Amino acid sequence: MSQTKPLKLTLYVAGQTPKSIAAIQNLERLVAESLPGAYEVELVDLREQPHLAREHNIVAIPTLVRSLPVPVQKIIGDLSDQEKVLVHLKVGN
Repeated sequence: MSQTKPLKLTLYVAGQTPKSIAAIQNLERLVAESLPGAYEVELVDLREQPHLAREHNIVAIPTLVRSLPVPVQKIIGDLSDQEKVLVHLKVGN
């Protein structure tokens, strides 16, 4: 019986800027290569839902938030440093 629960990840972006697009692509690659089947991802465009920036305390974009398991972790940037992202998510070896 496995006790590992999926990561709950939310990526906050603002439209289709180069950094937002890079963050989306980098996150897609990261979860496909390092987290197969072990994650839930939600994409939030703050241009469409600006109130969520204040509600979720997002101060920069793009921001990746791991809400589960707790404690919450936030990673700001385009997620291009895969090793750094995995360390912050506490995933891997």
